[in-house]
Amino acid sequence: MEWKEVLRRRLATLSSGPNKKKSEQELKDEEMDLFTKYYSEWKGGRKNTNEFYKTIPRFYYRLPAEDEVLLQKLREESRAVFLQRKSRELLDNEELQNLWFLLDKHQTPPMIGEEAMINYENFLKVGEKAGPKCKQFFTAKVFAKLLHTDSYGRISIMQFFNYVMRKVWLHQTRIGLSLYDVAGQGYLRESDLENYILELIPTLPQLDGLEKSFYSFYVCTAVRKFFFFLDPLRTGKIKIQDILACSFLDDLLELRDEELSKESQETNWFSAPSALRVYGQYLNLDKDHNGMLSKEELSRYGTATMTNVFLDRVFQECLTYDGEMDYKTYLDFVLALENRKEPAALQYIFKLLDIENKGYLNVFSLNYFFRAIQELMKIHGQDPVSFQDVKDEIFDMVKPKDPLKISLQDLISSNQGDTVTTILIDLNGFWTYENREALVANDSENSADLEDT
Repeated sequence: MEWKEVLRRRLATLSSGPNKKKSEQELKDEEMDLFTKYYSEWKGGRKNTNEFYKTIPRFYYRLPAEDEVLLQKLREESRAVFLQRKSRELLDNEELQNLWFLLDKHQTPPMIGEEAMINYENFLKVGEKAGPKCKQFFTAKVFAKLLHTDSYGRISIMQFFNYVMRKVWLHQTRIGLSLYDVAGQGYLRESDLENYILELIPTLPQLDGLEKSFYSFYVCTAVRKFFFFLDPLRTGKIKIQDILACSFLDDLLELRDEELSKESQETNWFSAPSALRVYGQYLNLDKDHNGMLSKEELSRYGTATMTNVFLDRVFQECLTYDGEMDYKTYLDFVLALENRKEPAALQYIFKLLDIENKGYLNVFSLNYFFRAIQELMKIHGQDPVSFQDVKDEIFDMVKPKDPLKISLQDLISSNQGDTVTTILIDLNGFWTYENREALVANDSENSADLEDT
């Protein structure tokens, strides 16, 4: 074929073939097709060169929705099986007794007083004989943690055994609490903790005297302490780890001791006398017997010397129903006032004192509350104290970072938060602070008189 014929055909193809001028939409479609083609080839190439990607385990599992009943049941059952397996891994009473026998058999002389000791060599021998469940306790790290000042490089057998007991107890308690973790996310809601404590009551001999009609009030009283201190942001849930880390659970389970002293019961928030005291105070304040407290009724709390300005703030900031306070809100109020040295309690009171919601207390805030103290002093026939003097004392006690503002952190760091808040909200507290030197002198004289007699 001559070249002229070839050229003619080529020109004809260009003018009428598929390469004629394309529309904008066609160009976009072609671009997308090419992109899809090359991306698929590239992605396939990555897979071929990185086969280990296929071995990455799945790390996110969506929680079943409320209508996915089967998935919820499966999740609950699998969690129950998991917790049972973890429970079987813990040392039982017989295994703990065997461990104590082995430790006592391998003690390393000489004894320190009546305390048996063990060196690292015998420590490892006991670990080999104690069984696989005990392996986690017989490590160099644990031995070093319990090693103090023994000149022979030994540790106390009793201290080690107590360490093991504590660990076993923590795991048992963690498993017990996890059974009430309905969501399975490592925290308990208020209703979950209520169920836990309600079912715990029959196992606590010190609560045997409680009537069943009082159980709901007792549970409410106990749960509020957990949530007041461990849920400062009021999220409505507490981490199980936080419950285990604090001392509240120890206080609660202390009620298993049938011979718990009267003094210990009186200082234990969870004891029957303490719960009855708090609830009894609530009933005594409730003069109209409607189950709620008005501002006037609450004003008789304690020594009945809290200022009206402070009580106004309580009812402005706290949850009320038609202007009255229920038992749960009252418990928060009591916990704050009875534990004023604690950060959670100071946070509660600080929010009430911060009338401008600025996150700090200034001279205006202090004066606003102290004026009410001055008015009460006049009513009781006392000479009012100068605000300037009190203001200077407060700033001297707290030593805030900003000389004109007192933040919550300043109050906590100063270790004077309880004194400062008492001065501003309670006439009796202010009077006690103002006359502290005279009171100390009187106490010293009384003590001297008692010694003479």
